[in-house]
Amino acid sequence: MSSTSEKSSTLTKSLFSAQTIVITGLVWGVVALLFFLLFSVPLPGEELPEWYSIGTYIFELGAYLLASIVCLRNWQSPQMVSGRNVWMGIGLGLLFYFIAGVVFGCWELLWELDPDVSMADVFYVISYIFLGWGMTLAVTSKRLNLEFWQWGVLAGVAVAGIALAIWVADPSIFGLLSSPDSTALAEVDIEEIEEVSANLAPSWVVAIDDKLEPFAYSVNLFYIIADVFLLIIATALLLAFWGGRFSQSWRMIAAATFSLYIADMYFKWADSYAQGDYESGALLEVFFVFTAILFGIGAVLEYDISTRSRQSRRSRRSSSS
Repeated sequence: MSSTSEKSSTLTKSLFSAQTIVITGLVWGVVALLFFLLFSVPLPGEELPEWYSIGTYIFELGAYLLASIVCLRNWQSPQMVSGRNVWMGIGLGLLFYFIAGVVFGCWELLWELDPDVSMADVFYVISYIFLGWGMTLAVTSKRLNLEFWQWGVLAGVAVAGIALAIWVADPSIFGLLSSPDSTALAEVDIEEIEEVSANLAPSWVVAIDDKLEPFAYSVNLFYIIADVFLLIIATALLLAFWGGRFSQSWRMIAAATFSLYIADMYFKWADSYAQGDYESGALLEVFFVFTAILFGIGAVLEYDISTRSRQSRRSRRSSSS
């Protein structure tokens, strides 16, 4: 019995080892990138096939589920140098993002609905709140002694992020939207599509969309503000932890936030440009997958460094005694 339990324990440790998780994440990201590259551009006059849309959800949701599990594992460990609450916030943020993706998939694939605001947005908003809380704790728990040029970089990133967000919020500033006549025609087409989709969806789903519709502007504004806020926090973390002992893990976290910003900005811009008729699954949406993978790798790296540092201290004490 003891040998069986020891083998089981060894297998579990090997499956959840830092090397195994990091390699799994990298392979998942490469396969996802190849999948998006090969199938994200449909033939002229055709739409993206349903199996492709399902595949994009599998890659994205699988990455977020694994990343949330890894981050919540950090939260359960008292050895984390950055603090347990940091990883609880990030872990819950990724978990709610996973739930939101499942709900959004039901709305899009199962019922063919594309409302301005859906039940998925409730979970997305909660996700951003937890991510912002966790990353803010990471910054406030450390003393940021930034040099003058680092403050300049932070300010430059903030200005660029805000400018891009404003452009995404209103693409008509650069004349990217079509003329009023074509816009009116597009709106008529969208209404017809929504009527057909409403026939496929349960009445309670349609009722929820109707209740949430008045909050469309506020929710979109929240997303833009949250994206810029996370971008600024990520830049501060990147500058603060650049040369430290735990810099490698927080570089991954910062890269994950940059990846989320890229994916979100592209999604919002494409949706505005398509005037509500945007079909998800474009190439740049692979950055949503990269976001989860990078968060997971960052969590694994900090867990590995934190546990190893504590073990080395114990071994030194035992040897000295």
